Amino acid sequence: MTRPITLFTGQWGDLPLAELAPLAKSMGYDGLELACWGDHFDIQAALKSDAYLREKRALLEQHGLQCFAVGCHLVGQAVCDRIDERHQGILPPHVWGDGDPEGVRQRAAAEMMDCARAAAKFGVKTVTGFTGSSIWHSNYAFPPTTQDYWAKGYADFAARWTPILDVFDQVDVNFALEIHPTEIAFDIVSMQRALEAVKHHRRFGVNFDPSHLGYQGVDYVKLLRTFGERIYNVHMKDAWWGKGDGSVGVFGGHTSFGDARRYWDFRSVGRGQIDFETIIVALNDIGYHGPLSVEWEDSRMDRVHGATESAAFCRRLDFKPSGVAFDAAFEK
Repeated sequence: MTRPITLFTGQWGDLPLAELAPLAKSMGYDGLELACWGDHFDIQAALKSDAYLREKRALLEQHGLQCFAVGCHLVGQAVCDRIDERHQGILPPHVWGDGDPEGVRQRAAAEMMDCARAAAKFGVKTVTGFTGSSIWHSNYAFPPTTQDYWAKGYADFAARWTPILDVFDQVDVNFALEIHPTEIAFDIVSMQRALEAVKHHRRFGVNFDPSHLGYQGVDYVKLLRTFGERIYNVHMKDAWWGKGDGSVGVFGGHTSFGDARRYWDFRSVGRGQIDFETIIVALNDIGYHGPLSVEWEDSRMDRVHGATESAAFCRRLDFKPSGVAFDAAFEK
């Protein structure tokens, strides 16, 4: 049996789950990766009420859908970030509180611990998300930035996330960081450094998303092979680059997604430049058997059209690894 094709609901938070679930099934999906916003998965409600979880599971089953992961990107972002007014728009009121930056970071850390507990109660073994970063703003290294400065950022990450990861371990759930600009890890080397910072904590792994690697020039297939045993979830998401008019570079020029001047942008799965064929081969080689979760983003396309064709693309592309050597018959 090939891998289940699921839909990450983060970009569909405007739709109630009762409306999204039948839509997802009609678009060709086997399950949902539930985002912890909108009404898709409420962490505190899950902890307080077994009935809430039963109703959530029953709704999925009613439409023939499974859930292998929940996504807690928005709260995770605030754990290590330099907090500003933008975070208020992505955080639950009880996490934002009075907006005091250190208070926000501490409440976000507590919410991530609760997310691990809620996922465990729901019977889900993976939480995907972000970590935030206290040093992303220094990425270009000007004013001149020393390795000691960056080392303090990784130490801050370790101090804030190790207790969170310990809770994940206590409840037997993995945390899968989406390696991504603005996070503590955004390419292979920074992920290796993040792993070292948390002493290779067994609950700290990867939510593989090639779209954020391709336009940076990172070898995303090498990333799969580098962190093979720590690939806990896979996002199928496409991008193209080198398509703008030359007036906007890789940093985006403070333009909005979908602006035709941009050097790179997200595309519906199969319509960009990500080599998904090679990704599937690598996933087979490393023994990844989990879901292929479509994270659909394409500013130029109707999302129902795009998500439908993305599910079909993934199902057509995926294949089981061989159980025999192709030339074994020659020995008969």
